[in-house]
Amino acid sequence: MRKYLLRTGAILILVSLTAAGCSARDKTDSLKAASSSVDSSRIFQKTAAGQANEPKGTAAIRDVRQNAITRAVQKVAPAVVGVNVTQIREYVANPFANDPFFRFFFPGTRYRQKVKSLGSGFIISPDGYIVTNEHVIHNATQIMVTMVAGKNFPAKLIGSDYTTDIALLKIGEKDLPYCQLGNSDDIIVGEWAIALGNPFGLFELSGHPSVTVGVVSATGLNFGRQGSDRVYQNMLQTDASINPGNSGGPMADATGKVIGVNTFIFTGGNYSQGSIGLGFAIPINRVKRVIADIKRFGKVNRQFWTGLEVDNINYLIARYFGLSSTNGVIVTNVQKNSPAKRAGILVGDIILAINGQKIRKTQDIWTIFTNMDAKAGDVLKLTIYRKGRKIKIPLKLAPIRR
Repeated sequence: MRKYLLRTGAILILVSLTAAGCSARDKTDSLKAASSSVDSSRIFQKTAAGQANEPKGTAAIRDVRQNAITRAVQKVAPAVVGVNVTQIREYVANPFANDPFFRFFFPGTRYRQKVKSLGSGFIISPDGYIVTNEHVIHNATQIMVTMVAGKNFPAKLIGSDYTTDIALLKIGEKDLPYCQLGNSDDIIVGEWAIALGNPFGLFELSGHPSVTVGVVSATGLNFGRQGSDRVYQNMLQTDASINPGNSGGPMADATGKVIGVNTFIFTGGNYSQGSIGLGFAIPINRVKRVIADIKRFGKVNRQFWTGLEVDNINYLIARYFGLSSTNGVIVTNVQKNSPAKRAGILVGDIILAINGQKIRKTQDIWTIFTNMDAKAGDVLKLTIYRKGRKIKIPLKLAPIRR
C-alpha cells in the first residue's frame, strides 16, 4: 500500500482523560441497580431444548452499556473488509544516486518487484461492490478481500480514479451486508466520527475491523493538487485514530451512516509515523459522484460546460469600468440555456475570484479548474464586479451537451 503522509513538526503529547461528573461510587450504584434482578444461584437457565438463556439482569446490564457509538458500529462493522493486495512496484538501483554528475551519465537500473500490502474497504451494495482508496490497490496484480469472520474472496477491479484516490471493487457474492451512505454536506463539526478498518493487518487476527472514535474536527479542507498529482478537496478532519492499513475504510457518524473514506494522516515527523490525532477522509458525497462515473463510464468524466466566454482586461477596459488594476477577466459572451445564463451572469461582468482565489488572467481560471479537479456537478463561487459593486454568484458546472 502506498502511504501518503503529509509531515509536520507536530509534537506527540500524551494526556490522561477522565470522565467528569461520574465517581466510582456512582458507577457502582448504577451497576447494582442494573443487576438487582440477577439470581446468583442461576447464572444460566435451560430451555426445553437444552439451550442456555442469559438471565434478565445480564441483559439489562448489557443494555445499559449500549450507546449511539456501539449501535453505529453494529450497523457498519459487518460490511467492513480488509483488502490484501499484491502490487508491482518499480525501484531504481544507482550507486551514484547522491552524485548529480555521475547520475546524469549513469542513470541506474530500474527493476520491478512484487510486494504485498494491505488496506481497508467497505461494501456499498448487497451484490458485492466495495469502495477503497486507489492508492491501496495501485498497480495491483491480485486483490483479495477478507470479510468479517475471516472469509476470503478474490476481488475484481471495476475501475479507479487516481486523481481523487477512489477505487471500486466487486466480489462475486450476493445478499451481503452493506453500508448506508450518508450526506457529507450535512456534517456538524464536533459530532461523533467513527473510523473502522484494518490497521497494521489486525483484521486478520481478530476477524473483525478495529474501531476508533473521535469527532469531526473540521470540514471543507482543500489541500489541492499534491506532488503525487492526486487532488484532495473538501476533506474531513478527525481526531479518531487512523493508522497504516486504515486507508480505504469508512468513517461513520453516530447514526451508522458512512460520511467519508479514511485516506491519510499527518504525523509527528520523521521519528513518529503513527497517528497524532490529525486524520483526513474523502467526503462521501464526492465518493458517490466518482463511483457513479466509474459504473457508467469506467472512469471519471471530467468534461463540463459553463457557457461562458471571457477575455483578459487591458488598461482601457479597466479605466472604462473604474478599476484600479487589470486583474480579473471580463465576460464577453453568455450562451443561451447555459449554466452561466441560469446563474444570472451577464456580459460585461468582471470575474475577480473563483472559490476565493483571485483571478488575474484567463490562464488562472484553468489553473484553478485543474487544481480543484473540476467536473460536472461542482459548484463554483464567483466574485463578480458589476455596476460599481462586488457580488457573489454560484455557478454549477454542467455536463457537455451531446
